[in-house]
Amino acid sequence: MSSNPEALLEKVRARALALPAAAEKLSHGAPGFYVEKGKFFAYFSDDHHGCGITALLVKTSGLEEQAMLIEANPALYYRPPYLGPYGWIGIRLDQGQPDWEHVNDWLVKSWRMSAPRKLADVF
Repeated sequence: MSSNPEALLEKVRARALALPAAAEKLSHGAPGFYVEKGKFFAYFSDDHHGCGITALLVKTSGLEEQAMLIEANPALYYRPPYLGPYGWIGIRLDQGQPDWEHVNDWLVKSWRMSAPRKLADVF
């Protein structure tokens, strides 16, 4: 598996855009995925401000879940700058072979938190 950021982005993009009413646009220079007429549910982060990390940023249920995830697996999860204080989590994609099923599960979970209720209820 390549740790090439472009290859990783393509895999994230395919999964994110497969979700209902999902779309992509740049946000602060990074690819962001959002529910049309709704909120962002994921961002692809590559070496943001020189941090050296390639990751997927997604929503959690809150700061408690975020802290629990980081404590349980600090090699995989981290608190991203800017979005971390709002309960978002970074999932590292640059630590060997990503678990794409795990990534997809997080995309779906975050999408559900961002989608309008009517849309989330039918998916």
